[in-house]
Amino acid sequence: MRCDAKKFAQMYEEIYKDLYRFALCRMRNVQDAEDAVSESVLAAYENIHKLQKEAAFKSWMFVILANKCRKKLKESGDRQKREEGGLGNLPEASKETLDYGIALDVKKAFLILSPEEQEIIALSVFGGYNSREIGSVLNLNPNTVRSKRSRALEKMEYILE
Repeated sequence: MRCDAKKFAQMYEEIYKDLYRFALCRMRNVQDAEDAVSESVLAAYENIHKLQKEAAFKSWMFVILANKCRKKLKESGDRQKREEGGLGNLPEASKETLDYGIALDVKKAFLILSPEEQEIIALSVFGGYNSREIGSVLNLNPNTVRSKRSRALEKMEYILE
């Protein structure tokens, strides 16, 4: 696909909030999430010529971001740092509007999920993807995605009760 900087910026502007939410959910730390999004945007811009259809931009960006997050989490290996990040590092404006009790409970329930379950839930909730789209991103059968999503939500529901 041919794309100039202005067109890339327009496409990115439409999805940047979803990308950031996904990265924050996966990385659990504002700084790491921002880094993952920045690195993903740079990689996407450098490789935009490989994207065949403009309509696939959002999905393509989420694949890049999911891979960056996965790589960064694997490299860091510091699980405690990731768990202690998250809500404590949200911008001040966000802290004022959160119900901390509920937010912390949801965070704890989310952390109990496996990394794959976290990706499925994050892509579903923040990316708005259906099981077929998530399956293509994670190389899973859509039926498998639906069952894993269902089990993950049941786990979270059980924790939140």
